[in-house]
Amino acid sequence: MAQKGGNNMEQNERKQVEYQTIASDVIKFGKNNFIEVARKKAIANGTENEFLTVARGFYLPDGTKRYKNSVTIPNEENIKKFVSEKTLSM
Repeated sequence: MAQKGGNNMEQNERKQVEYQTIASDVIKFGKNNFIEVARKKAIANGTENEFLTVARGFYLPDGTKRYKNSVTIPNEENIKKFVSEKTLSM
């Protein structure tokens, strides 16, 4: 049976995204919880896109981090300013 849309291997290669953490900071709270704020970069097909993440997680007994939830924030000054101002005012 012929496939539409080209070779699956070519499509998979185009969809692969590499993520790099540029910087991150963690604050612990509660018994074994943490919040991590990080600047990351997504690289795909020769293009790069920077963004911020705010993630909540917990530590396993061996000290390994497990992430529960996260939100991605575009690396745009007006959006970062909005998030920080609203966080501080609530």
